[in-house]
Amino acid sequence: MTHRPGLTLGCLAATVFGANAWFAVAAQAQPKSPAAAAAPTACKAYRTSKCCDPAVAAHLPKETVFGICGQSDATYLGEQAAKDTCKYVFKTGTDKEEATFVQVYAPAQKDPGSEPTDPFFDWTRVGKAYVTKKAKTPKAAPMLQNSTGIWYPGKDYVVNINASVKVCTKAQALKLAAKVK
Repeated sequence: MTHRPGLTLGCLAATVFGANAWFAVAAQAQPKSPAAAAAPTACKAYRTSKCCDPAVAAHLPKETVFGICGQSDATYLGEQAAKDTCKYVFKTGTDKEEATFVQVYAPAQKDPGSEPTDPFFDWTRVGKAYVTKKAKTPKAAPMLQNSTGIWYPGKDYVVNINASVKVCTKAQALKLAAKVK
């Protein structure tokens, strides 16, 4: 069989495979309805990472971090995705990028509980969320010097946020806790 100019893919398929193939090709070629199209994302991936799952990022959008923590597109390096995790990475001064982030971890859980049960930290309630207050052990103390933890229970999930104090001060993290969904 030779290809003739002007022969469409549908006609070619009908000629080669019969009329049923043409209908299958034609159905695939139809444009999708706007409702079925994926929503556009304004993602800036960090290094070679993928964009975050919108369902995870929705618990604490980067715009909320920008507004409360005083960050902007100028300091924002991008997002890093992992399973049930979205990490917003920033550049602050001469600090290493590995230490300048706000990380949102939101795994599904059957029974998330109503408050954190943590052997390393005491927590204080801020609205519906909890924020790390102090370390229970000397080994856990350095973690609180570098970051603030936020814990928020949902119906069938729990949100854990780890905010570097180089990006969000402790006072700013308390405001972030009130915005977690």
